[in-house]
Amino acid sequence: MDGAAYLTICHLPAMHGRVKLKSTAQQEEEKKKEREKKLKVYVATRDACFSKRKEGAMDDEALQLTQQLLSANPDFATLWNYRREILMHLETVKEEGDVQKQYDAELAFLETCLRVNPKSYGCWYHRGWVCGRQPRPNWSRELSLCDECLALDDRNFHCWDYRRMVVKASGVPVDQELQFTDRLIGSNFSNYSSWHYRSTLLPLLHPESPEPPTPTPACAHPPTNSPPNSPHTHSHRVCEEQLLKEYELVQNAFFTDPNDQSAWFYYRWLLGRAEREEMISCVYMSREGERVVVAFSRPVNAQAVGLMLVLDGQLQRVEWRSAPPSARHTPVWICELPPGTISDINNEHNLTVHWTEKHTQRECALYTGRAESWCRDSATDQELFRSELSVEKTSVLQSELQSCNQLLELEPENKWCLLTIVLLMRALDPLGYEKETLTHFQKLKEVDSMRTNYYSDLCSKFMIENTILKMEYAEVRVFSISEKNLTTLCHLDQLLLVTHMNLCTNQLSRIPPQFSMLQCLEVLEVDDNVIESLEGLHNLPKLEEVSLKNNQISKFSQLRPLASCPKLTRLDIRGNPIAQTDNIAAELAELLPSVTDLML
Repeated sequence: MDGAAYLTICHLPAMHGRVKLKSTAQQEEEKKKEREKKLKVYVATRDACFSKRKEGAMDDEALQLTQQLLSANPDFATLWNYRREILMHLETVKEEGDVQKQYDAELAFLETCLRVNPKSYGCWYHRGWVCGRQPRPNWSRELSLCDECLALDDRNFHCWDYRRMVVKASGVPVDQELQFTDRLIGSNFSNYSSWHYRSTLLPLLHPESPEPPTPTPACAHPPTNSPPNSPHTHSHRVCEEQLLKEYELVQNAFFTDPNDQSAWFYYRWLLGRAEREEMISCVYMSREGERVVVAFSRPVNAQAVGLMLVLDGQLQRVEWRSAPPSARHTPVWICELPPGTISDINNEHNLTVHWTEKHTQRECALYTGRAESWCRDSATDQELFRSELSVEKTSVLQSELQSCNQLLELEPENKWCLLTIVLLMRALDPLGYEKETLTHFQKLKEVDSMRTNYYSDLCSKFMIENTILKMEYAEVRVFSISEKNLTTLCHLDQLLLVTHMNLCTNQLSRIPPQFSMLQCLEVLEVDDNVIESLEGLHNLPKLEEVSLKNNQISKFSQLRPLASCPKLTRLDIRGNPIAQTDNIAAELAELLPSVTDLML
């Protein structure tokens, strides 16, 4: 060998000694072959497992086959079902000690599955099932497992659900679980699940127990001997002493991270109120049409809840219809009494409405010379929009408001802070803070433009609530809320007795179906909106005048609901596209023969 050749050979390792890297195509091809190989084994095992189930086999071999498959794919629900069938069969042929060992082994297997997928529905459900079948379940071990899983992922809602099951089954004290949420929140303020869990524990450990209030119904006649409805709240709230402590805790959280929504949502829950008690909130009766209207504190199905009318001691057979007509569940229900029952103005009548399902009732008296009568709780009596605050709680909320205002100075575009300030103002004095509320809503639309419509609707809701309170304080039946940029209508069941309504110069695009609850409405003004639908102007028996100037009514069909209002005599549709339609006057005369004053 010559020197050149020798040098060439000796230098080969220096030039080519590195491991040859496979191309991407080669790697993908090898991965594909590996996947195909695994899939072939998986499919063969699956088919063998299905065959054994078809044969009704309940042996250890079938158990082993399901274990192989579920180890690779813990979300195979059919296999979990088969596995449970096998385990239940083995219970019948094994001693109790062996059954305990069998289920202990099953729990160990499930832990390996949870390592593959910690959020597997099938695994967590099966684990709960196993613990429920064990002769001697070890709940302490299960709680420890939950602690470990939540330490890895504190938002694993499957594990949270399982923990609640374990706590319930093992009787873990509520205060112990509350301390658990303390630890998790202390280590991570952004733990939404812990805040939520806390909200379910506090009412159990520190329930509110208010004295039952006894409001005096606002009646259109001297009060009867009807017992007042107990108003308002279930015991799903927290006692005031603990509530004040929670304010401090959550304030620490949102001052630490003002942009994290978890603490803000919890704070909003603290500011909320309990659900109102299910009750009859108003009974109205009119000689004209011999109608009875009943309003409830929540939507109900009057045809299914056992609603009965007793007039002058006699049970009346009536047919209830809903308002709106298409609704099966609604707060307002209407019926007509048999002809001649209450039409004579010289007679006095006493009506009792029984809600047998809730064991409650409300009475209403129609006196001689009166055309109508009602008995109701006002929105203030019902604490419909805000709860009465103690001196201590008022002081604390004022302090909270001051703190949030300080935070807003540091974070002027923080939407959570802005919205919370609005809610605090609502809790403290909705009428007194009305101007500031409107200003904050405008700011919210600027800093969170993606939710402009939400803020517009929420602002509309609050302005309507304020107007209802003002109307009731003035003891009038006129509802006027113009130039407030309303985008939606709500609380219409609270406006049952309103006779005149002014909604001019807003941003309303429709009269919603719920508008048919306004059974006493005589005059409606909705000029200068963007209304395209009059669906809610349906079967309003007292409606006489409607002003729709400068809206977006463009089709004749949009006016058809007005044909169901028998007393309508005046209609103003100037400034609407339909006013320029040929022969519109003649068509409307045919559709609305009762209208004698038509303005186009």
